[in-house]
Amino acid sequence: MPFYSTNQNSPVVSLREAVFRGLPPDNGLYMPTEIPVLPESFFKDLPQLSLKEAGVEVSKALLGDEVDATSLETIVSDALDFPTPVIRLDESTSVLELFHGPTLAFKDVGARFMARLMGHFLEKEEKELHILVATSGDTGSAVAQGFLGVEGIHVTILYPKGKVSHIQEQQLTTNGQNITALEIDGTFDDCQAMVKQAFLDTELNQKLRLTSANSINVSRLIPQSFYYFFAAGQVGWEEPLTFITPSGNFGNLCGGLLAAKMGLPVSHFIAATNANAVFPEYIRTGEYLPQPSVRTVANAMDVGKPSNFARLQELFDKDYEKVVKHVSSTSVKDNTIREVIAAVHQKHDYVLCPHTATGYKAWTDLGPALGGQGVILSTAHPCKFGDVVNPIIEQEVAIPERLQAIVDRKKQAIELPSDYATFKNYLMS
Repeated sequence: MPFYSTNQNSPVVSLREAVFRGLPPDNGLYMPTEIPVLPESFFKDLPQLSLKEAGVEVSKALLGDEVDATSLETIVSDALDFPTPVIRLDESTSVLELFHGPTLAFKDVGARFMARLMGHFLEKEEKELHILVATSGDTGSAVAQGFLGVEGIHVTILYPKGKVSHIQEQQLTTNGQNITALEIDGTFDDCQAMVKQAFLDTELNQKLRLTSANSINVSRLIPQSFYYFFAAGQVGWEEPLTFITPSGNFGNLCGGLLAAKMGLPVSHFIAATNANAVFPEYIRTGEYLPQPSVRTVANAMDVGKPSNFARLQELFDKDYEKVVKHVSSTSVKDNTIREVIAAVHQKHDYVLCPHTATGYKAWTDLGPALGGQGVILSTAHPCKFGDVVNPIIEQEVAIPERLQAIVDRKKQAIELPSDYATFKNYLMS
């Protein structure tokens, strides 16, 4: 499966090169040249398939000409060794819990798949690989766990100082070994811009073999389609099916749109954002106007310039009318997020993280006009945001044992300004 750049000014490359490059030389994003439609037999069997089984079939269709079937089965099975239950809240609302992996966030799916795919390609390599990743909270910890101790790979994580939760920061900064955390005095957008600039820096790339683990890397995008297939199989599509996706950098939504391109019978998508409302404004006006990100209680979605917007446009042939036909979007402010967490806890005895709460609110606002079934993607365990959630529900969300073990570890982070020259000098040294 060849991959092209969304900016159309770089050569078409193999999967291996797309994964290791991360970002094309023209600063676009890699996309598959063709998106196959899965056979009817797959959808007939889908209600009986596990997430692993669905993922194997989808990855074979997309990547089977570059990775042998046995290796793909191993990669998917090892990556997805945790449950992703669909929880029914009421007759029209379900929650897909994607937070049962090692770091209690949905990004474990993409990060673990990517780590194992890179490991497969690196088996015959000798030169060390250096992964750069910007994070607004959960990406970095998922990548750190996915690559921790992997020989031949060093990971550098950039995160915005004071703008992640305490537990998120502990997950980012207490790993050691081949993981380095950089505490950047700026925003997530600053971190992301520095990483992108590094990939386009000829001098730096001559010294280091760089790649990305953000959702700009296509190997993160592909596995994020798997759980849309799985959830649809569990809920069914006899009624119109809508997926509601809390969205920041929009990689998760693009995973769903990729699934739809492969034939998944989805009626509609809703992109739920926090106060960073660049995409809802685009849906409303047709103008895409990136803005500086603002800080919210749903911090992993504090993105003012979502990278994957370019992929979203590609999936709809850069046609605004097609986008608004299939995707709606709404912005949810902090006070409303808190109100939703309280209301859902009282009504359903169910605890939402702040990000998932944006999805619930978006479905209750937009769902009645769409009808049918709504599946909300629950992106993180609520215990990761106890400082927000616990006062609202007036009790403490229990922290799973594997996460509790890192809470009191010593933080290890290097502080840097949001200045590319300083960041480059650090990497060069």
